[in-house]
Amino acid sequence: MNITVTPDVFKLAQVFTISRGSRTEAKVLTVRVERDGVTGWGECVPYARYNETLDSVTGEIEGLPADFTRAELQSLLPAGAARNAVDCALWDLEAKQAGKRVWELAGLEAPGPEITAYTLSLDTPEKMQKQAAENAFRPLLKIKLGTPDDMPRLEAVRAGAPDAKIIIDANEGWSAEVYAELAPHLVRLGVELVEQPLTAGEDAALIGMERPVPVCADESCHDRESLPKLKGKYDVVNIKLDKTGGLTEALKLRDQALAEGYQVMVGCMVGSSLAMAPATLVAQGAAVTDLDGPLLLAEDREEPLTFDAEGVHPPVAALWG
Repeated sequence: MNITVTPDVFKLAQVFTISRGSRTEAKVLTVRVERDGVTGWGECVPYARYNETLDSVTGEIEGLPADFTRAELQSLLPAGAARNAVDCALWDLEAKQAGKRVWELAGLEAPGPEITAYTLSLDTPEKMQKQAAENAFRPLLKIKLGTPDDMPRLEAVRAGAPDAKIIIDANEGWSAEVYAELAPHLVRLGVELVEQPLTAGEDAALIGMERPVPVCADESCHDRESLPKLKGKYDVVNIKLDKTGGLTEALKLRDQALAEGYQVMVGCMVGSSLAMAPATLVAQGAAVTDLDGPLLLAEDREEPLTFDAEGVHPPVAALWG
């Protein structure tokens, strides 16, 4: 088995800002796994929040043994970006070798389109209202917030898109006091979900706190081992393949989270259609789908995912799976 890792850069359509900083491009790693003349591929986005860099993730992948199965991979690498890209590449390889689609191999029903959120970058209230107005036709908008002065931004977005459903991602940017103060206004403005209002290390403050709007664990939830720590704090878990370490664990996390009474959101880092493709399988029937990464890019892979009024569609075989 031969594994190659290639860094790739995709320009963004516009500057993308969250509470932790801004970017103008998506830096990803493309992994190809070749066996017996057949090649499968996958993509990951190393994330500084989890102490990942392009070099560190490349090193993890290049340190793998010469040959292993997808099942063995789960114990060879921890949950994270490196395992994600290799895991998804192996799923693609297995599908090509079997002449089947990945969902057939996984015993899943054939997937269909899912309405996806579209993310508005953190900015001034005036600019966020403009972003909202330009995207008011979309059924679901996600607002990046996470500062002590977010109320004017939220009011501005609602004014710009009065009919759209809205979810919020605070990216660990609020204190318990700020969240408690904002909560009634979230209800007033029709917000349907709040992602990670508090830092992962301080989210115990959510226990016993009123949650008039469902609260979703993002940075606090990586894989199935995260679930016991979420009790009493969260109503929803955000499943991202770069956190779970691939499709294999993501499907298991989805099933266990649902069994334990959580709703499921399926999210993404800012990457290409190749990164989103496996996640479309996890997103089937999810309470919230947030796979808009390719919509934020100025350029994408060949044979990209289709986005239309029905949402994000599963990948064609020429892209992945």
